[in-house]
Amino acid sequence: MSDVYAQPTTGARRSDVSALASYTTLRMGGPAGRIVSATSADEIVRAVRDAGARGDAVLVLAGGSNVVIGDDGFPGTVVLVRSRGLRVVAEDADTVTVRVEAGEPWDDLVAATVANGWSGLECLSGIPGSTGATPIQNVGAYGQEVAETITGVEAYDRVEETTSRIAAADCGFAYRGSIFKYSDRWVVLSVDFRLSRSPLSGPVRYAELARALGVEVGNRVPLADARAAVRTLRAGKGMVLDPTDPDTRSVGSFFTNPVLDRAAYDLLRDRAADLGEPPSWPGAGDMVKVSAAWLIDKAGYGKGYAGPGGAAISRKHTLALTNRSGQASTADLVALAREIRDGVKTRFGVTLHPEPVLINTTI
Repeated sequence: MSDVYAQPTTGARRSDVSALASYTTLRMGGPAGRIVSATSADEIVRAVRDAGARGDAVLVLAGGSNVVIGDDGFPGTVVLVRSRGLRVVAEDADTVTVRVEAGEPWDDLVAATVANGWSGLECLSGIPGSTGATPIQNVGAYGQEVAETITGVEAYDRVEETTSRIAAADCGFAYRGSIFKYSDRWVVLSVDFRLSRSPLSGPVRYAELARALGVEVGNRVPLADARAAVRTLRAGKGMVLDPTDPDTRSVGSFFTNPVLDRAAYDLLRDRAADLGEPPSWPGAGDMVKVSAAWLIDKAGYGKGYAGPGGAAISRKHTLALTNRSGQASTADLVALAREIRDGVKTRFGVTLHPEPVLINTTI
């Protein structure tokens, strides 16, 4: 376990080792009071405990792909999760359960499962970040969610100061959420996934992916084909990290798709009558999930829309807000997000909510 002490000033230059911009995909964020790198579950727990004993606020940061950190940074201790590894902990003729350390890069894990003929994560290819972040967000894409394969999450409880494995049924998984999100009580240490032994993907649920694969929705395809198609689709939207592409300097989708009750959806349809039917999908019960990208675009914020200071909507995907110039501040990005949120509310009466975790900033 190693640590770095920050300068006791705010507004650090992005080249400073203490600047959290270096640890986020947005390349934004001011300095930390202290940065500790932890390479095992034991080191993560020790770093969090030690910081708590000093009275420090603690921010646990792994891939930095779903976090927006304010320009003043974080005055406490930042624990960088750098644990790696996966191992099989259970198996039978049809399934295999793998335990994956929180710091394992997510796409490396997906590549390994595909190479081993384990089905269940292939449509989540190309997503940046770490494995430990996936249950926090209940990461999902192209018809798959990690909640479908997670059987348990090992986490350190900062209140009880104990480590335990939490069963999937107790993780409170919901659309882009869980008990771990918006709470600093739990520190994810490892995640267990139960996957099918199969050379074929799960049924393709997403129409766009089915078209890319040349199959019907519900068909299965070779795992490698599903992974390749998903990565191609994501790259076309600037959603696969590429240091040569400034449109990938983002947190992916900045806003979640609104989930409306039937009355709210009917009001939206009335206000959008001149634009055609809003793209939507059935939700739980009588709820309807609506495309945030469509709402943003139709409210006048199309691909490439530029906000203040170099913050801009991606030229490839309306949902991604980017630090395209490389010089935008978090305040610039937040100003753009507020403009979009307020514009959508004014035009359609629907409130958009941010998907990333906001640290020392607000929208």
